[in-house]
Amino acid sequence: MKSLLFSFLMFSLLTNGQNYTIPLWENTIPNYKECDDVEESFTNKKGVYLIKNVQTPDISVFLPEKEIATGEAVVICPGGAYWVLAYHIEGIDIAKAFNEKGIAAIVLKYRLPNSNNSIIKHKSPLLDAQRAMKIVRYNADKWNINPNKVGVMGFSAGGHLASTLSTHLENGNSNPKDNIESLSSRPDFSILIYPVISFIKAYGHKGSAKALLGSNATQEMISLFSNEMRVSKNTPPTFLVHSQDDKGVSVKNSLVYYEALLKNNISAEMHLYPYGAHGFGLATNRGHLSSWFDRCVDWIHYTTNE
Repeated sequence: MKSLLFSFLMFSLLTNGQNYTIPLWENTIPNYKECDDVEESFTNKKGVYLIKNVQTPDISVFLPEKEIATGEAVVICPGGAYWVLAYHIEGIDIAKAFNEKGIAAIVLKYRLPNSNNSIIKHKSPLLDAQRAMKIVRYNADKWNINPNKVGVMGFSAGGHLASTLSTHLENGNSNPKDNIESLSSRPDFSILIYPVISFIKAYGHKGSAKALLGSNATQEMISLFSNEMRVSKNTPPTFLVHSQDDKGVSVKNSLVYYEALLKNNISAEMHLYPYGAHGFGLATNRGHLSSWFDRCVDWIHYTTNE
């Protein structure tokens, strides 16, 4: 614990606008067991940088220049069907874009259920996401962040993780092992980009469901992690983006979540684009599609200042 606090103090001395990486957990990682898996990073045939077999979950913190900082922050969950993490196109690239708008960004490298390092495989991604939110709030003063303006963002399966964080809520550990754990992990807002939301057979994402819950998941578990069924009055305001021609994750995932938000009177904004397919990230140089990020930034400012 002392070494973790020391790390936080040391990193707080860095100048504005820099970035650095810190571990999520010090000493004991929950739901963890030793294994022979080795973390790997590689670039696929499409030029996408990927990470698999995450062994040491961490966050990479990107802080904007103090002169333009808005006090808002976003924890970013890259996608990859719960098998890999598209760490640059759905993580680092997005964080840098947020910094240019004055928004702090924290890229989460979370444990994946296909690694053998989890005792109960489906629990690790959510545990890591909850911890990331708490660490950001714990360091809010040092990082020039308003602890009441911390949201989550997820792409594809990372969108499933972000929507799980937004619907499977916990408000802090009443018997915490450290001061961080006493804080709430509920996001103040949620941004879901071509997200996996559901595991329902008709339109859910089979690959993500298999990776997270296994091949023989019960109907109870499938329903539990079909997050359109978990939306409540406590779900945070949500921004959704999807393309109608997405063959990887059906646009219906965003539609059913939006409908659930409306049913529960949760403020929501959804942008559907006629093209884009799946995995477009910032969609740089892709015409109208690239407008989604500016709309997202506008929405963050609107939502956090209501």
